[in-house]
Amino acid sequence: MTDLETFRAEKDAFFANHPQSPLTRQQKKAFQGLAYFPEAPGLRFEVEVERFHDQHEIQIQTSTGDVQTYSRYGKIRFQVDGQDAELTIYADHHGFFLPFVDSEAGRETYPAGRYLEPEPLANGRFLIDFNLAYNPYCAYNESWSCPLTPFENRLNVAIRAGEKIFHQ
Repeated sequence: MTDLETFRAEKDAFFANHPQSPLTRQQKKAFQGLAYFPEAPGLRFEVEVERFHDQHEIQIQTSTGDVQTYSRYGKIRFQVDGQDAELTIYADHHGFFLPFVDSEAGRETYPAGRYLEPEPLANGRFLIDFNLAYNPYCAYNESWSCPLTPFENRLNVAIRAGEKIFHQ
């Protein structure tokens, strides 16, 4: 079993059995595991971050109408299927946060977007592994409050990696 397969199996077990799972009791009864894209090594990047000089705070609205505060940390650039793409990384007291919406939103991926936690590397770069892209908890249960993806992080390319849209 690969590291990614192990990670996914552990996540499915958490969703099925853990008291802090985002699934309702009723959803857990029918839960057969999350749907994932096949592992896509080409969607794992070590990237440089173009840090913003003015890392001002912004308020990001949540799915329940609240707001969460983040700092705009920097921009990353990469290619997907020969197409240029760029996303903004945000930061808060928990670390780094990368919400994004791809061109498959509403068809293959959750319409409001998916999340990643970029991993800072020792050389000042970041690891961005879209195979770890996940749906926010509000994709499974509307009682959760999730940050909505800012407009600047909407991609015109498909990111066929990570979790797929959740169907009950």
